[in-house]
Amino acid sequence: MDKVDIQILDCLKKNSRENASVIGNKINMSVSAVIERIKKLEKNGIIKQYSIILDSKMMGMDVLAFIWVGMEHPKYNNDFMNFVKHHNRIVECHYITGDFDYLLKVNTDTTQSLEIILNEIKSVGGVSLTRTLVVLSTVKEDFSVTLNEGDIEQ
Repeated sequence: MDKVDIQILDCLKKNSRENASVIGNKINMSVSAVIERIKKLEKNGIIKQYSIILDSKMMGMDVLAFIWVGMEHPKYNNDFMNFVKHHNRIVECHYITGDFDYLLKVNTDTTQSLEIILNEIKSVGGVSLTRTLVVLSTVKEDFSVTLNEGDIEQ
């Protein structure tokens, strides 16, 4: 990756539907060169997918919470991960270090729904402890990494 790739990624990060001619005009590059670089970024796995970002509040999902989950023993991890993968209100799951094993991000409509989800999580075999943090407001929410020119390996 070089400076031009970072510029292209920055354009796509802001609007993944922006076409190559608009990007080319912004970074002073031909359309074919932009397309070639985007295809290379996709092929190399740097661009994993194109997606939309839904406004959860506009969709009635006003409650956002982070739940720390502690497991009794690692032998329960596979069952827990399977539960998480199939639960549509758990939008993120991270295996972490520290006093807990997992950090979940849950998006739902009401605190009553959050209570139901929390009880479902506690019912999964091997879950020994949870801590829940309800988000009051979000100061920053970025959905992709941002590279600076200093991040490029020479």
